[in-house]
Amino acid sequence: MGLAGALAAAEAAPPVESLDVVARMLRQRLDATEVTFLIMDFTGTSVVRLGVAGDVDTDEPVRRIALRGTLYDEVIRTQRPATARREGASGVRVVAPVTNRGDAIGLLELFLSAEPDDSAMREIGETAHALAYIVIANRSYTDVYQWGRRTRPLSLAAEIQHRLLPSSLACEAAQFTVAGALEPADHVGGDTFDYVIDRDTVQLSVTDAMGHDVDAALLATLAVGALRGARRAGEGLAEQARQADLALVDHGRQGYVTGQLLRIGLHDGNVEFINAGHPWPLRLRDGKVEQLEVAIDMPFGFRFPHSYQVQRLDLRDGDRLFMFTDGMLEHSAGDLDLEDLIVRTGGLHPREAARTVIAKVVAAHDGHLEDDATIMCLDWHGVGHSRRNAATGADLTGASPRGTAED
Repeated sequence: MGLAGALAAAEAAPPVESLDVVARMLRQRLDATEVTFLIMDFTGTSVVRLGVAGDVDTDEPVRRIALRGTLYDEVIRTQRPATARREGASGVRVVAPVTNRGDAIGLLELFLSAEPDDSAMREIGETAHALAYIVIANRSYTDVYQWGRRTRPLSLAAEIQHRLLPSSLACEAAQFTVAGALEPADHVGGDTFDYVIDRDTVQLSVTDAMGHDVDAALLATLAVGALRGARRAGEGLAEQARQADLALVDHGRQGYVTGQLLRIGLHDGNVEFINAGHPWPLRLRDGKVEQLEVAIDMPFGFRFPHSYQVQRLDLRDGDRLFMFTDGMLEHSAGDLDLEDLIVRTGGLHPREAARTVIAKVVAAHDGHLEDDATIMCLDWHGVGHSRRNAATGADLTGASPRGTAED
């Protein structure tokens, strides 16, 4: 079937049925007894089965499967297909990652009557990769994929908050890998994170709006909208910060938003940074964590004259950088050593590192956060890494550049 065949079949089907059409084709070609797609939830802790080949049913009850300790968890962490004998029955179970540029979207699961050969495994892997493109292409037309990603119904504030996040929570490129994770508080605050890749730069932001619930979400909307508008107009970091500040002053009703803006040149490795009232970032280098004590400017929205200074950050090839909100530093998580946790997760892909750190923070609060906890993890591979990949034709589909070490 291959990539082209899967994409063509999906395009000919209605958006809500595209995955089932591809699953049906794969089932026929490999004589599978069952083919299903499982989508990852926002937290990265569970998956939901979205129908079975030949049976499109969006009203089925949620069948959420916890990942920890399962074959699914292994496949997501390693980003490699895995096989296992089917429990209590004959046949073989095959699970393959559905991932695009490091964003782990979900899993493709098949049950076969016999052990697949190398050709079948290649076809399964190619089809799983095609499914990632199919989900990305179709999720703007239907709520089915959003339904599967939610562990619980979202409040209005949380709905607004999620719409401000990038559509993919992780991304791999030759020069870098970036991933973000957000865990809302019981009464949602206004945390957001964002990233974008342009021809010459990658830009990241983390913001934290004052207050909780809808008021905080509206402040976050102003800040993110202003930052994106200035960025898309080609403005530099200083002007992006100025426009965010002006938007909060003009429309924020005395509210304010803290934030960090990062911009890295993909051809020269030049790093620019603005800190608007935010916690200092942390850098992991050669197994040691260092707090980068940058100058701190005023949050966006304060009503007296101030400006934003563009600073330089020392970021070398192989460094890992963490940007986060103050919800990661709440006093009730005093037993949690964030810097030690960053060291212990240093071997994980940024996607897994961000999720692991967030999960530990939530556990330290007994599952109930008083403030949103948000983190972005950036691995800087370096400008030279781009040239090496171009020379070798390296494929960036989701495998970890740091291995699969456990924390």
